[in-house]
Amino acid sequence: MLDPETTAKPKKTAKPRKSGRDLLLAAARQEFARRGFEGARIDEIASKAGVNKQLVYHHFGAKEALYREVLTAVYVDIRAKERALDLTQKAPDEAMRALIAFSFDYLHQNPEFVSLLADENFHEGRHLREADHLAGLHGALIEGIAHTLDAGRAAGLFRTGVDPRQLYISIAGLGFFYFSNVHTLSAIFGEPLGKPPAVAARRAHVIDFVMNSLRADPES
Repeated sequence: MLDPETTAKPKKTAKPRKSGRDLLLAAARQEFARRGFEGARIDEIASKAGVNKQLVYHHFGAKEALYREVLTAVYVDIRAKERALDLTQKAPDEAMRALIAFSFDYLHQNPEFVSLLADENFHEGRHLREADHLAGLHGALIEGIAHTLDAGRAAGLFRTGVDPRQLYISIAGLGFFYFSNVHTLSAIFGEPLGKPPAVAARRAHVIDFVMNSLRADPES
């Protein structure tokens, strides 16, 4: 006779419930991305999070502090995903292609990130300048790019004289401009540039464009 303990179906592990703070951050990210810092309302954020608005003041103190937390959280997220690429463990050309593709794909898959950055630039970056723990987030990324450029130069793949920080700004800018202006670009060119075929074409162009800009001169 079979032991019922050995034949019983395994129980599903319940997903951990999000805390009120996490629910507020998720709702605030959506609301700030949709309405900007000036247009977002604490009442609406609390309602979408399903909590009392007093919880906002309990955790964050004021709308401005909540906005800084949201901006910090989105940067923590993208930097963590960039670290997961593990650039220093890849061949230099593979690592650079992975970074370019990731940067483009992240913007495509996270339109809220694009909207939040556009809004914060409207405010001249003042909330980010007041945010804690941001300065240390970016150093590892630039170091990884520098390592990849050095390895590529040593292998005769990449040219000399490429600044890793300038390169990252260029990579990010090529995707950011496209997604932050996709509606006006679509109107200008009379083509829905947010549709999958157009996005795929742009992605391929950005990767080829950056990689071609890095290639070593065969005669050098």
